[in-house]
Amino acid sequence: MLCISGANKYFCGMNNDLIRLLPDSVANQIAAGEVIQRPSSVIKELVENAVDAGATAITINIKDAGRTLIQVVDNGYGMSPTDARMAFERHATSKISKADDLYHLHTMGFRGEALPSIAAVAQIDMRTMREGDTVGTRLLISESKFEGQEPVSCVPGTNLSVKNIFFHQPARRKFLKKDSVELGHILREFERLALVNTDVDFTLIHNDVTLHQFMRGSFKQRIGALFGKNIESQIAGISTETSIVKLSGFVGMPRFAKKRGYNQFFFVNGRNMRHPLFHRAVIQCYEQLVQPDSQPSYFINFEVDPSTIDVNIHPQKHEIKFEHEQAISQILVAAIRETLGKTQAAGALDFEADVAPDIPLFNPEADMPVPGDDAESDFNPFRASSDNEMHAHTRQARAPKAAPVRDWDALYANFSRERSGAFEEQVPSGDEAADALFVADTPPAQQTAAACFQLQGGYIVSPSHSGIMVVSQHRAHVRIMYDRYMAQLADGPVPSQQLIFSENFELAPSVSAILESASATIASAGFSVSRAGDNKWSLDSVPASLSSGKAMEALYAILEDVEADVLVDASAFRSPVALAMARSAAISASQVLTPAEMESIIADLFRCAEPSFTPDGLAIMTVISHDDLAARMQ
Repeated sequence: MLCISGANKYFCGMNNDLIRLLPDSVANQIAAGEVIQRPSSVIKELVENAVDAGATAITINIKDAGRTLIQVVDNGYGMSPTDARMAFERHATSKISKADDLYHLHTMGFRGEALPSIAAVAQIDMRTMREGDTVGTRLLISESKFEGQEPVSCVPGTNLSVKNIFFHQPARRKFLKKDSVELGHILREFERLALVNTDVDFTLIHNDVTLHQFMRGSFKQRIGALFGKNIESQIAGISTETSIVKLSGFVGMPRFAKKRGYNQFFFVNGRNMRHPLFHRAVIQCYEQLVQPDSQPSYFINFEVDPSTIDVNIHPQKHEIKFEHEQAISQILVAAIRETLGKTQAAGALDFEADVAPDIPLFNPEADMPVPGDDAESDFNPFRASSDNEMHAHTRQARAPKAAPVRDWDALYANFSRERSGAFEEQVPSGDEAADALFVADTPPAQQTAAACFQLQGGYIVSPSHSGIMVVSQHRAHVRIMYDRYMAQLADGPVPSQQLIFSENFELAPSVSAILESASATIASAGFSVSRAGDNKWSLDSVPASLSSGKAMEALYAILEDVEADVLVDASAFRSPVALAMARSAAISASQVLTPAEMESIIADLFRCAEPSFTPDGLAIMTVISHDDLAARMQ
């Protein structure tokens, strides 16, 4: 008789046993909660299985962002009738046979959890056939229940359809986001799969519309196909090989670093991964080359001995443990710094320029002009002063006409006005009337002569009653413009102006999907866009307060920085849209300001409801107190 102790009670006897085995259907649903979180998880698992099966062409067909249908068709090895049935049993796999195989993995999957987990939350219709077989196999499963298996005519490979995901789990199905959000997750997962498998033809179809179609090619070609051809000129290759790791891939040029919308990918042995240590190593290489709030793009492949890594950490296999991670991190830093150094040096002199300097050819038969004799034969420096004066007048008469005298003071004043940039274009200086950017109704208490000065071209230093106040001029202006845009959005649609010539632009498919679903919503912010082709758009009108160049920058920032579920919700999109527009319209951190402009920014800042922080939580100012100054002077 077995006795179990717990919670100060004793249970004895066969009739009171508490521990029992869970049914397979329940165990699969529990496992599915870790492996299958949303439709993009299904696509990841099925595509990885297709790659493991040796597929060279994979087609993904989805409907309603995966809610209704996820179909993955490949030309891989296919399965026998027995294998097709066994594939949906828990912990059934062809990838490994013993524990030691975990340290010699050459496949994406190995747990044997993906297919039974998918079958536990959806309806399965699979058709598969091996090369050389005359008849294939069709398998039907619903909610982990086997419904039927029959011979069927099909082509070699596997055609697996996942229908009505979470159909019998209303609680999980309602937690799925809007179709635009789920489609965004699918596109990002597709990007990772397509980048790491460049030797596979990929096709992605959503609601009978082809979003992606890639042919096999190089890693750089696949990057350009996914993120636009322009990115190919913005990245530089890295390559190094040591006894513990082989590195290859591309890193972004420092001048193309972005605050938002950067693309960062790590791959190890053909598997996508996230690794915080390696990410910090990459960012370390750009510390002195990019703005503190900007980050570069990178696409880096690691090839290591499978026995030196452990991928069996998380069910989704995104986290990988390295045996020599510190050494690999140092090698990564050295490789990137070498590439950046070479890139900077090569940029000074371009030997591959298409336009060569125009150097005239020497023609020995050409008539060369004979230099004229303009010398004064009768000039004598020892003559009397009167003669010298006479000859001086003669030389002056013979000399070429001098250039007109210029008003250099006026020229310098014009140059100074040009350097003031946007402020001088939009804001009259001195005692002129105020404008929309700098409000002239500054309280008299704050209108003191020479109360502010600029430090290092990016900070405004002003005295205060508690000490010395140092203000970041860019962040302060972001806060000011953000409050103004929020007020405009709250009052109704932002006034817009029609562009004389529409601006055409191209977006990545994932970003294009967000814009398509949110075009009507962002129209209330003053942007009018229309389709001009596959992933190509036309900007027709922009907010009246922004120039066309600034408007494009703001639009890109909105699409890159705002989640799709926020954009499609008209009540929640105001803040992120206003922030993106404020960042684009704000003055730069190096803008030269006049004393009047600095005082106006300080005055407008303290009219804001929250002058100490930007809308995204960054500090705008710091105050050095009198006590701190006294302590420093001791």
